Parts: sequence; C-alpha cells; structure tokens
Amino acid sequence: MSADTMRAVVQDGFGGPEVLRVQRVPRPVPLPTEVLVRVHAAGINPVDWKTREGHGMAHVLGEPPFTVGWDVSGVVEEAGFGVTTLKAGDEVYGMPWFPRAASAYAEYVTAPARQFARKPASIDHVHAAAVPLAALTAWQAVVDTAHVRAGQRVLVTAAAGGVGHFAVQFARHLGAHVIATASAARHPWLKELGADETIDYTATRFEDATADVDVVIDLVGDAHDGTSTRSLKVLRPGGLLIPVPAGVSEELARAAGAAGVRATPFLVEPDGAALTEIAGLIDAGHVTVEVETAYPLERAGEAHARGEAGRTRGKLVLTTLTD
Repeated sequence: MSADTMRAVVQDGFGGPEVLRVQRVPRPVPLPTEVLVRVHAAGINPVDWKTREGHGMAHVLGEPPFTVGWDVSGVVEEAGFGVTTLKAGDEVYGMPWFPRAASAYAEYVTAPARQFARKPASIDHVHAAAVPLAALTAWQAVVDTAHVRAGQRVLVTAAAGGVGHFAVQFARHLGAHVIATASAARHPWLKELGADETIDYTATRFEDATADVDVVIDLVGDAHDGTSTRSLKVLRPGGLLIPVPAGVSEELARAAGAAGVRATPFLVEPDGAALTEIAGLIDAGHVTVEVETAYPLERAGEAHARGEAGRTRGKLVLTTLTD
C-alpha cells in the first residue's frame, strides 16, 4: 500500500455502531511544532460513541465524514520543525486536540508535540492508550479543580468505569477517604484500588448511605435518575460537586445554591505535563490501568456496542497494528 495513505475508521453519517467502517485515507503530515505518531492502540471513551451518534463533540467536529477518537499510544515517526521535546522512536501517549478532531481511530495522527508525553515504561501500548482521556479527566477534576487533600471525603459515582477507577486512585493517593458507587461485583476490585467505602447503586441510593462529603465526582449525570441533583444531598456545607458528563444546568446551579454547596462545569483539556506526572505514578506502582478488552480496528463498531451496553470494568481499546 502507498506510504501516503493509512487505515482509519471513518463514518459518513451519524448513527449506530454500524456506521463505523475502515477505509484508506491520506496519511497526515506534521506541521512545525507537531509530531507524526504511529498509533499502536487507541482508547475508546463514551464521548466517542456519543459523537458518532451526533451528540458529544459532534457540534465541534461538524458533519461527517470524520474519524472519532482522542486517546492514542504509539511511537513518534517524525518530528516537525521546532520540536525539541520528542524525537523519532520515542514511545508516547496523549489525548491530542480535544475537543477538536484528533482522528485517533487510525494508524497515524499528528498533533502538537507538547500534547503528548512519554508513555509509562511499565505498561504496553494497549494499556497506555486506555489512560489519557480518562486519567486526565480524573486528574483535572480531583487535583486541579477540587484540590482534594488528605482527610477529605470524596464520593465517586460510576467508580468502576474508565474515569472512575482513576479518580478513586488519585483521590486515595492524595490521602482522601474515598466512597465509590458501583455494582456489588466490582466492590472487591475497587477496594484494591483504594476505595474505603463502596455502595451498591443497584440496591442502595447513595444519599441514604453516606453524608458529610467534601467533593463529589459525578460520572453519571442527571440524565440517569437525577444523580447530580441527588449528589447535592450528601455534600457538607460549602462542598463541591463536579458533574462531568453533562455539566451544570441552570436547575442544578439553583439547587446547589439553595443547598449551600458549589457545582462547577468541567471539560477535560490536553495536558502533556499532567500525563508525565500520571506516567510517574503508574511506573511507581501507585496507579494501575484496567483494560477489559482490546479489539482490532476493524471491530470498532463491536467495541462501541460493548461500551454503550455499560458495565465495563475499566476501558476498551482498539489496536491498529496488523503485523
């Protein structure tokens, strides 16, 4: 095949998993300050299938055709003019361009060098691809936004998912008392990750099981059983709610004000420096990465269907190498 083309997952219209198909497209060329990365694996996130349907970041990407995906782990193939932090042959991982198109479900991506970081040395590309978007979301919520500190009580909803299992570990690493909601089958694993308390959301409403919480990292949102609004009930006066999936509606903001607590909108940003810190925690054994299944690029639709079904432990990943 021509060196000027590559395999990528493309969709020509919005819809279900069946709209995803592999075809050959032009290979990108790095501009000054950018690197060309040979993708070994691409992580799958809820924003991917929401965008595929016409929601999520579809308003940023515009009308199809386009390629979804933001998580990548791979090897620098070429460094553009002006790049001094990376060179050809470096193993890297990142969440480039978000929320603009990164087109990560492909064999190559280009992006500014400083949106990448060196891949954690202790894990392979499949596990590294599971890290960037989920871990940066957790890091920026727990560390940069909530400024969680030792002794605080932190509630993480949907704690067994991609973002959740990182949020539990980051909060615990900072010395917080971590309360995690998940199905009962996930409780032993979450306790291994550092959760001090676990709540089976299928049997107990978390507002009946905990209170005096300093920070809620809500990864479910009000669209499902009013989870963000219910979270206000468990916060102490002045406590902070970070509703990740849907942000802060006018109704939620009013309810938070009436309850004497805070609610802040949130959206993850590319951050190579934070990824370097996260890689250090992974290599030191303080943070583990959970991948449930890795699929070849051609099975992207099947991977999306699995993710949309829910109940995933950790992350799903696509692998791009055929040799």
